[in-house]
Amino acid sequence: MSIAINVLYEDNHLLVLNKPANCIVQGAQPDQPSLLDEAKEYIRIKYNKPGAVYLGVVSRLDRCVTGVVPLARTSKAAARLSEQFRDREVAKTYTALVQGRPRSDQTQLKHWLLRDESMTKTRWLNHEVSGAQLGILSYKTIGSCDAWSLVEIVLETGRKHQIRAQMEAINCPIVGDRKYGSEITFPSGIALHCSSVSIDHPITKVRQEFKAPLPACWQRYTDRI
Repeated sequence: MSIAINVLYEDNHLLVLNKPANCIVQGAQPDQPSLLDEAKEYIRIKYNKPGAVYLGVVSRLDRCVTGVVPLARTSKAAARLSEQFRDREVAKTYTALVQGRPRSDQTQLKHWLLRDESMTKTRWLNHEVSGAQLGILSYKTIGSCDAWSLVEIVLETGRKHQIRAQMEAINCPIVGDRKYGSEITFPSGIALHCSSVSIDHPITKVRQEFKAPLPACWQRYTDRI
C-alpha cells in the first residue's frame, strides 16, 4: 500500500500536503506507510537526494481526518514553525459534517478535556478536574438538511480529538465518527477536514494561507444541503 502525495505548496523550507483519510502522519507500523515516509520518498526522488531526507513534523491530524499538513524541510524551519504552534500564532480552520443541527448557528464552545488512553478517546467535562485541559473552539453553521449540517470550525486550542469530543458534547458528532457517537456512515475516515492553515513563513516571515479542497466523497452529502 502507498499513499498518494498531494502537494499544496513547496519551497526550500516548506512542504505542505493535503492528507488523505486513513493515513497516519508519523509513526506507522513498518508495513503501514505514513504520510511522513511517503513525503520523504517524494523529496528523495524529485531532487535525487542520495542520503537521508529531513522533514520535520510540526502539526498532526488524526488518521481518519483529512486536509492541510505542513512539514518543515529544514531543522531551522521546524523550530520556528513549532514555536508558532506552541504560541498559538497559527490559524487553523476545519470543515465538518455533523449529525443533526447545532442548537446555535454560531457560538464558542469551552469544555475541559480529559484523555482516556484505555479507550483512546478524549472525554469532555463542564468543569475542571485533575489532568484535564481547557478546550476552546468556535463554529458557525453553513447549511443543514434533515440528517446533518455543514459547519466551519476555528480551533483556539489544539487538544487531541478536541473537535470530535466537543461536537459530541453538543449532541452533534462528526459524521462517520462512531467512537464519538455518530450513527451515520461515511465512506472514508470521518467527515472532518482541515481546510486551511495560516502561518508566518519560517524564513521570509510573510503570512501565508494554505487551503485544501474537500475530498470528492463529501459531495454526496453537501449536495443535500
